[in-house]
Amino acid sequence: MTIALDRNLVLEGENLSLLPRLPGGAFDMIYIDPPFNTGRVQSLRGGSYPDTFADLPAFLRPRLEEARRLLADHGTLYVHPDPRQAHHVKVMLDELFGRECFLNEIVWAYDYGGRPKRRWPAKHDTILVYVKDRAQYWFDDDEVDREPYMAPGLVGPEKAARGKRPSDVWWHTIVTTTGRERTGYPTQKPEGIVRRMVTASSRPGGWCLDFFAGSGTLGAVCEQLGRRYVLIDENPEAIAVARARLSSDAA
Repeated sequence: MTIALDRNLVLEGENLSLLPRLPGGAFDMIYIDPPFNTGRVQSLRGGSYPDTFADLPAFLRPRLEEARRLLADHGTLYVHPDPRQAHHVKVMLDELFGRECFLNEIVWAYDYGGRPKRRWPAKHDTILVYVKDRAQYWFDDDEVDREPYMAPGLVGPEKAARGKRPSDVWWHTIVTTTGRERTGYPTQKPEGIVRRMVTASSRPGGWCLDFFAGSGTLGAVCEQLGRRYVLIDENPEAIAVARARLSSDAA
């Protein structure tokens, strides 16, 4: 049975069983933050979940095939893999979408956490960006937030006051232990980086999808920006966190 997109949805269940029930071509933008395959058990309030897969690309492939089907012709996919797996995922996305539909590799850089002394501290994530159709994809540069110039004296006061367009390197802190948006979910991503994706790649009132929804950050951002959303997660604790975070009209 097809799932009707008549209101915001938070769905509990295995994503590969639910994705085929969503209407094809319905989504402006899809963002996923799949398991990082760390080999550890991630703990959260009231439960935990394993972050281990024998073959993460094989796990992702049928789900990414569904993602491509679900994107509108003007749609964009953001995939947020572990940097250790990103090269495998990128090759797979080239196969599924076509190399010509690769748009960007975003580097999200932050400065928080441990400082190992036997290697360079890992302080970035990779986000791969692919579009459904290179000739039709939506990108609203005017609505994207601006960043301060590193050398404002070189550009003049008017440009300095407005700020510069972000590049493909995003400096943004993680969700800190005392942050306002913190939910307690162990892999929660900050609203700031997700907001930038939603603003650039979805139209007002458009539909956005996250089928590894976790704490529901995509839904929270969509509510702020006037977008509609579908969130999917099989972990009941994640669903409880997301539903508590979101407004009452999300079913």
